[in-house]
Amino acid sequence: MKKVYGSAAEALDGLLFDGMLIAAGGFGLCGIPELLIAAIRDAGTKDLTVASNNAGVDDFGLGVLLQTKQVKKMMSSYVGENKEFMRQYLGGELELEFNPQGTLAERMRAGGSGIPGFYTKTGVGTQIAEGKEVKVFDGEEYILERGIFADLSIVKAWKADETGNLVFRKTARNFNPPAAMCGKTCVVEVEEIVPTGSLDPDHIHLPGVYVHRLIQGEHEKRIEQRTVRTREDA
Repeated sequence: MKKVYGSAAEALDGLLFDGMLIAAGGFGLCGIPELLIAAIRDAGTKDLTVASNNAGVDDFGLGVLLQTKQVKKMMSSYVGENKEFMRQYLGGELELEFNPQGTLAERMRAGGSGIPGFYTKTGVGTQIAEGKEVKVFDGEEYILERGIFADLSIVKAWKADETGNLVFRKTARNFNPPAAMCGKTCVVEVEEIVPTGSLDPDHIHLPGVYVHRLIQGEHEKRIEQRTVRTREDA
């Protein structure tokens, strides 16, 4: 089966529709599928629900889809660093489903493993628990969280072979593996595609069985928050 495509637009062809649920990898601006996000923006797909740790910044990452108001709802853990996100949410233009980071990652992993739900203590007694089933195990309360089953996963990896086996680099792995797992279709962008068989099996972080389409491209590596100090005079 062909997995390598020539561009993000080609890789997303036939997969996008209004009102869909997209799981997106990345953490802040680290390991984000920027080329696929740009292609979704250009396609004009709207009323999106996006499950992602956060929504980038105002002019980069998932923030570009907020600027064009293509996102109806975010399922996120952290919503700082994005003034447009805050403006839309406080103005009632954007729905928001808060998730603790570990819960969000596990919801994606559970969906990818065919698990419809799981119980967790995280969020018990807080707003996170409102409206959710509570069950007592060994005298302790747990809340039921549902697995995420996305229509599409978009993720970023460092390297792949032609069958879609993926290698992530350092902290850029973050939410990408669980996000890749939970989509009916998974599209990946990478910095390098190598011949099949050239990756050490022990170095593969996500097997190609989860990957349906693949592109290679150039990526902009931004620093989300640059903090420097004045160098002392010599």
